[in-house]
Amino acid sequence: MPFRCSDVRAGEWIDRSRTLRFRFEGRVYKAHPGDTISSALLANGVSLLGRSFKYHRPRGVVSMANHDVNALFATGTDTNIRGDITPVEDGMELQPVNVRNGLEKDRDRYLDWFGRFMPVGFYYKAFHRPRFLFPFFERLIRQRAGLGRVDLRWPARRRPKRYGHCDVLVVGAGPAGMTAACDAARRGCEVILVDENPFPGGSLGYQWSGNADALQWRQRLLDELEAHPGITVMTSSVVLGYYDDHWLPVSTPDGIVKVRARGVVVAAGLIEQPAVFRNNDRPGVMMASAAQRLLEHFGVLPCKAAVVLAANPEAYAAARQLQASGVSIRGIAACGESGREGEDAAALASGGVPIWPATTINEVHGTNAVTGVSLIGTGSEVAAQERIDCDGIIVSTGWAPAAHLLYQAGGRLRYDDTLEMQVPSEWPDTVVPAGRLNGAFTLDQQREDALEAVRCLIAAMEGESEHEARSLFRDTVAHGAAWPVSRHPRGRNFVDFDEDLQLKDLEQAAREGFDNVELLKRYSTVGMGPSQGKHANVNAIRILARYMGQGMDATGTTTARPMYHPVRLEDLAGRRLRPTRLSPLHDHHRALSAEFMEAGEWLRVAHYSSQESPSAAIADEVRAVRRSLGLIDVSTLGKIEVVGPDAARLLEGSYTMRMGNLKAGMTRYGLIVDESGVIEDDGVVARLAEDRFYLSATSGHAAATYRMLQRHVLEWGLDVHVINRTGQLGAMNLAGPESRRVLERLVDIPLDEDAFPNLGARESRIDDIPVRLLRVGFVGELAYEIHAPVSAMGRIWDALMEAGASAGIRPFGVEAQRILRLEKGHIIVGQDTDGLTTPFNAGMPWAVHLKKPFFRGRPALAHLKGRESQKLVAFALPPDSPLPRECHLIIEEGDIAGRVTSVANSPTLGHPIGLAMVESGLAKREALLQIRIDGGQMVSARRMATPFYDPEGKRQVAGYPESREESHQ
Repeated sequence: MPFRCSDVRAGEWIDRSRTLRFRFEGRVYKAHPGDTISSALLANGVSLLGRSFKYHRPRGVVSMANHDVNALFATGTDTNIRGDITPVEDGMELQPVNVRNGLEKDRDRYLDWFGRFMPVGFYYKAFHRPRFLFPFFERLIRQRAGLGRVDLRWPARRRPKRYGHCDVLVVGAGPAGMTAACDAARRGCEVILVDENPFPGGSLGYQWSGNADALQWRQRLLDELEAHPGITVMTSSVVLGYYDDHWLPVSTPDGIVKVRARGVVVAAGLIEQPAVFRNNDRPGVMMASAAQRLLEHFGVLPCKAAVVLAANPEAYAAARQLQASGVSIRGIAACGESGREGEDAAALASGGVPIWPATTINEVHGTNAVTGVSLIGTGSEVAAQERIDCDGIIVSTGWAPAAHLLYQAGGRLRYDDTLEMQVPSEWPDTVVPAGRLNGAFTLDQQREDALEAVRCLIAAMEGESEHEARSLFRDTVAHGAAWPVSRHPRGRNFVDFDEDLQLKDLEQAAREGFDNVELLKRYSTVGMGPSQGKHANVNAIRILARYMGQGMDATGTTTARPMYHPVRLEDLAGRRLRPTRLSPLHDHHRALSAEFMEAGEWLRVAHYSSQESPSAAIADEVRAVRRSLGLIDVSTLGKIEVVGPDAARLLEGSYTMRMGNLKAGMTRYGLIVDESGVIEDDGVVARLAEDRFYLSATSGHAAATYRMLQRHVLEWGLDVHVINRTGQLGAMNLAGPESRRVLERLVDIPLDEDAFPNLGARESRIDDIPVRLLRVGFVGELAYEIHAPVSAMGRIWDALMEAGASAGIRPFGVEAQRILRLEKGHIIVGQDTDGLTTPFNAGMPWAVHLKKPFFRGRPALAHLKGRESQKLVAFALPPDSPLPRECHLIIEEGDIAGRVTSVANSPTLGHPIGLAMVESGLAKREALLQIRIDGGQMVSARRMATPFYDPEGKRQVAGYPESREESHQ
């Protein structure tokens, strides 16, 4: 059982003078500043940290270096937190990920019993027959799949991207990396040194902690790093990838820094690889380097009694280090010869620790923790050892270079049969490896290799010598086992902890024909989990190589792509650079307690707050427009003037409807499609004079419409000027039966039906303010759009609110406007349409004038007419029906037949209404629409014709005294 050492270790990362408290699964634990979640839990005797993805097996610390995801946690606002590297915070509330009913009694732990029914690739093959069972199993798999749950109320944390420039970027602050950084700085280079740990030092801080010379060297390097003005050190930071021209993004605690360097030294070190044996994933089985990190960085003993699986000198050094700290070493299973004759092995043997040659682990015993181990081998001593009691297994059987940046820069690796690991064989002249990654293991080798790397790099940067990829300081002894894999008739010998992949799974995949390393990866998903193969890829290649009867190099490696570690989306997004535009009436809306929403780059009023719920407030706004009077700010609309002799020709070619025959003083609905006939935008076009038009565009498409018109002017050689007045003019819409009665008190022109008919356009004044009036009724009532200079919008708003007070005027927002337009059956471009919707799909053939000789998109529309695969239809639901949501699916005979595009409860009609894009065959029939809502529940909707409300359009032309009479009905 792990616990905290009483003695303080030199170089500890924790501050024992202060105590933090945090909760895990409701229980309170203590920690120290500097502790990670994993180290703190182990220090409190908690070794069960997580459950595996597929079988929900118990999992604990393996690498303690972010090379695995056995320990994932969640807080109230975050998920998939990596426990090995995330610091504990005072008051932190933690829960495990991928469990139901807690870690100990996870309800899904019984899935481990059914592993035989979930072999490799089962999700490709299973549950297809009988077909009727597939929906059941699909829902079951989807419920269980995935790690963590996204909190939809997550707080937005914006971290800006920054830029860094240097001569030399050094990746890794271990012995080689620190040496390279200091040497490059001495040579006059500006250096950035990046390391994923919170403190520089690398293996000097845990593997070499007992070596006095190593500690002195480490301190000299740290002092030089701190003192040299040409070195910038980035800790707790990860170089995510390599891009052309030495462009490397670095993920830091404060966001991404995009570094441009002249040269790169890759000294990222090694990733210790697990051995494969039965139950090698039990909590208590960990890498030797993980045990050393726990001990030296956090003062935590990984166990009380350990068996060590050794294939290199590092294993014996770790065993001796643990023994000196109080861990009882019950024995060492030597599955490799390297290290057995060394000083550390001799000291252990003289101290009474048995070393069993030619031996490996056969099986680990215990359920949620290690209780013992069985060995297998050829020696008589091993045969006599049926079971050895222990609570920890320390494994050191091989390494893999953290060489992803070399791969991405165009480098290559080969398998070194002496070292029993992959090493760089080729690399670019300005991206060079150094240190253990390059096969240099001793401290002298690492120092000399780093100095050589810097010398070659600077020579290449200055063009003084021809590049030659060479390694002069590689070690000459093995640091791993050629085959650290043990078979067991009952399996559960895991290769990939992320994906719960066993030895038999990879061999089965190869038997099924996936015998190329890239195919094996994709079929079995080995290396495709959150760890990205850091602990699994090398053993997977070994297994495939042995199955194919070929060498490691002949088997090949998988491609290394950015990102090296998973990256938070907020870091990739960076600072929110999207501009936010405010209406000229924004302060007026705030004074009325408006709730705002984003509409493109604009902040628009969603609704006005009241004592009621938002839905009730929106319903009241709808009723005010229908019964008396409402006022909405539509300043966000695009406003464009087109002036010149060819103005009509420009609009004829840009809109699907005729514009050349539009009379002065009148408006017309206008629809824009692209060259493929897909709807792009809509709006209102007003003709003010023979050569002068004024048109509106949707809030999110104003700039694009303006650019499109400008392009047409140039392409078609027209004599016309296009002026974008969106920022100069504001607009509001006064709508409702009382609108004429109120507005006529303020303007200087007559508003009766003869003088100002429906769809008319007039210019007038309110007080001394020039205004442009458009009589358009998007909401289905008598309505007037009032366009005026932005500087005067506040005065006009106040005048209308004052004049309309006796009529019960009420401001309304976008949500009420959307319900009002839905009641009239009007579409919203981008909501009821998508990137494939043509006017024929949207039920708008009347808006396409194919008799025009030319307009943008005409050839495509002429071809598509009558060939629609989908059509927009209207539907209604009973008053007590559950309300579907936009994008809920229409189901016909068990298959998807469409989707809901708009839906709302209609306060005017007293029941829900909506629009849906459905398959054309279904659209032609009057059958009920079957809508699948949340939870899989089905609701039936009856088909309707549009408009739902006032189908004859009388409300938009109502005059005296009809408007007053109808307003009181």
